[in-house]
Amino acid sequence: MVMLRSLVTFAMKQILEVIYLNVVLLVLYFFLVISAFLAVMLDNRQPIKTIAWILFLFLVPVVGLLFYYFFGQNIRRERRFNKKSFGELTHKPLVQFVRQSTIDYPEKYVSLIRFFKMNSIALPFSGNAADFYTEGRDFVDSLVKDISQARHHVHLEFYIIEDDGVGRRVAKALAEAVERGVQVRFLYDDVGCWTVKKRFFRHMENQGIRVAAFGPVHFRRLSHRVNYRNHRKLTVIDGCIGYIGGMNLADRYVYGERGGNWRDLHMRITGAAVYGIQQLFIADWYHAAEEMISSAEFFPETIPMAQPGALVQIVSTAPFGKWPTIMMGFDRVIQNARKYIFIQTPYFMPTETVLESLQTAALSGVKVQIMVPLKPGGFWMTWANESYYGDVLKAGAEVFAYKPGMLHAKAMIVDDDFCSVGSANLDFRSLGQTFEDSAFIYDTEMTQRVKQLFIDARQDCMKIDLDMWNGRNLRRRILESFVRIFSPLF
Repeated sequence: MVMLRSLVTFAMKQILEVIYLNVVLLVLYFFLVISAFLAVMLDNRQPIKTIAWILFLFLVPVVGLLFYYFFGQNIRRERRFNKKSFGELTHKPLVQFVRQSTIDYPEKYVSLIRFFKMNSIALPFSGNAADFYTEGRDFVDSLVKDISQARHHVHLEFYIIEDDGVGRRVAKALAEAVERGVQVRFLYDDVGCWTVKKRFFRHMENQGIRVAAFGPVHFRRLSHRVNYRNHRKLTVIDGCIGYIGGMNLADRYVYGERGGNWRDLHMRITGAAVYGIQQLFIADWYHAAEEMISSAEFFPETIPMAQPGALVQIVSTAPFGKWPTIMMGFDRVIQNARKYIFIQTPYFMPTETVLESLQTAALSGVKVQIMVPLKPGGFWMTWANESYYGDVLKAGAEVFAYKPGMLHAKAMIVDDDFCSVGSANLDFRSLGQTFEDSAFIYDTEMTQRVKQLFIDARQDCMKIDLDMWNGRNLRRRILESFVRIFSPLF
């Protein structure tokens, strides 16, 4: 009997300890959740994003809190992302070394050009020529050829480089450039290259290439730095050749994936607009490598072109910026459209501002066509994309789903006199939480070329009309509506 009482007492003690521990953990968890609620509200986010985070924290216990820690905290409080110093850094080289001649702005876009000059330190440059690449093989061939002819410097900045055939081919070309006495700097995003072994970058460094990681995450499972990433894909060669667009350096950008092809859009620029690309690289490189590049050698005088060339602005956006400049630029262009708006984007989750502008344009008789991949990635991305189709279809817009594989291009073409090519997707994250870029091009001839690329891709698309959209089953509608709640977090 005494032994039985002892066992019962011991068991009760263990049970009470477990209950006590669970209560403590529960109280601690609720304290963390309430703290997260307050942090979300005090961030003064857009109401739709605030509601999305609160619902996610409430509906997805534990996991929601972890996601907020990694992807929800506001970078504006991090000292290393100082807007003032960053802006001064990017502005100084242009003011010191770049002399602009008088430029006649197209009347339709005067206010937009001035907006970018004042709020994104994006100077407009005339006299530019460009080549466009939709296939990764053509882009990589051109890039390697230009690197092989470099004489002074090569600056590359990519969200992703893989230790595969494409990555090693570019790395080899860079190493050969170093052997010729060329300065080579390579900037990659630490999260974008998570799967790449550090020995790949150490090998590049051992060959004389200066390598830096943007936003390194030393304790990846315990850091919120994974949220704000550098999504840019830039190249500058000798200060007179530039690349900008959507392609990274990996085999899948050349050979496709999962049996499908990969269609993208990247452009090679010659002319003074390369200064704008150099400006972005210098700022990002200083942030990552703490090396100030401040010499006129990196801003050489360009040779006047035989033809007038295109007027181009290299526009950037960053999570610490006072204004979401690329999003506001897209919105202004859409509002100014009179004939048509063609958009290519792998992820179509527009902010309320951009969505309403697209609807207004379509309802006003402007032809609005949006091209997206049939399968943009994981099932949740497919559902998130599709949840927005109805909003534009009901307003009279057209949606085209690219069937052969992944459509990764980010382009906007408007009224035969404007187009943009860059790294920014038409989604919440690209338009507000990542470092992005876009070439805003005010030129009829160049716009017609990008428009033709859109028309060519449209031949491989399935048109999604309103009847097809209304015919989807109830399960699909529920899944899309549920995922859409959290689309501002993607």
